[in-house]
Amino acid sequence: MRRMILMLSAAHPPDDIRVVRKEAAALAAAGWRVRHLAPGPADAPDRIAGVAIETYRRPPGWRGRLLNLPRLARRAASSGARILHASEPDAWLAALWAARRSGARVVLDVHEHYPSRLDSRLPRPLRPPARSLLRLACRLAARAADAVVVAKDGLAEDFAAPRRTVAVRNYALPVTLAPREHRPGPLTLAHAGAMTRSRGWPQLLAALTLLPPDTRLRLIGRFTDGSEGDFTTEAARLGLTPRIECLGWRPHAEALALMAEADIALVLFQPGERNHQLALPHKLFDAMLAGLPVIAPAFATEVAAIIREAECGRLVETGDPGAIAAAIRALAEPGLRARLGSAGRLAASTRYGWPAEAERLVALYRRLALPTVDSQAAAPVL
Repeated sequence: MRRMILMLSAAHPPDDIRVVRKEAAALAAAGWRVRHLAPGPADAPDRIAGVAIETYRRPPGWRGRLLNLPRLARRAASSGARILHASEPDAWLAALWAARRSGARVVLDVHEHYPSRLDSRLPRPLRPPARSLLRLACRLAARAADAVVVAKDGLAEDFAAPRRTVAVRNYALPVTLAPREHRPGPLTLAHAGAMTRSRGWPQLLAALTLLPPDTRLRLIGRFTDGSEGDFTTEAARLGLTPRIECLGWRPHAEALALMAEADIALVLFQPGERNHQLALPHKLFDAMLAGLPVIAPAFATEVAAIIREAECGRLVETGDPGAIAAAIRALAEPGLRARLGSAGRLAASTRYGWPAEAERLVALYRRLALPTVDSQAAAPVL
């Protein structure tokens, strides 16, 4: 039996946290030979967390991704993999295409609410029919695949394949990290990961003007919507530039250490996007592991449920800078921050830890590897 898995990415980087450091690493630890084929530089590491890394050059943008599909499918078909694990819709298509040639099984990994992905680009009257068409595409892909893995609750319904759908939630990856020791003094706010307008930088800057002048902001990550110039201009206009550190993208361990030097973590998704309502971001769990209280959107169903259950932060209307500033002022007391941070760290290490999710993923793959497995009943919903 071929015990090789190809993790197929059309957009995720070679060292992606979920694809490589969580899923692929868990499968490698269970005895599979795992490769990640992803767009990236030629000098990317050969191995990460026990996973072989293979990169390719891809033309930029959506046009580049579509033009790359035939080549991606050919490479997947000739890989010798027993199972193709695809992480984006165009990678799903490449994997299904490749499987017709190679006979490999196909797992669709669903990270986002794809039926609403075009909402921000379409006039309002066109959004319902676009969602219906995209939902139909998701269901057709699920029918052609052997299993569907969803990264968060709320995504499975768009695939209408309950017997082949498994929830492998994007929970906290265990790390060795000393938690923040909360002390009196000026506050440092931390935002990690991608930053965009829709992730709240205009509201964040406005909130910062309402806070004491010694309050600082640390940004760890990239601007991914082309708005960094506008952010810089607006920060300068408001006189906030000296209070802001833009540290750019950092490796995960370094980003965590930088976050643990702050006092409060921010998750400021703005309302109006279905993906934001269903969000389950890495940075939430990173903040919890770092021992930081989290300020997060009250409308974000899964994030809000975790904050409430773990009692590790404050939920606000993230479209309101005044509400953000008020929540930050309420967390000025170091004893309160320490209690919330400690509760979050415990929850991320237990109830919301990755190991149980990894076991669920490995169990799915063991079922798929059986020669007589019925792909229509590969895995129950968990």
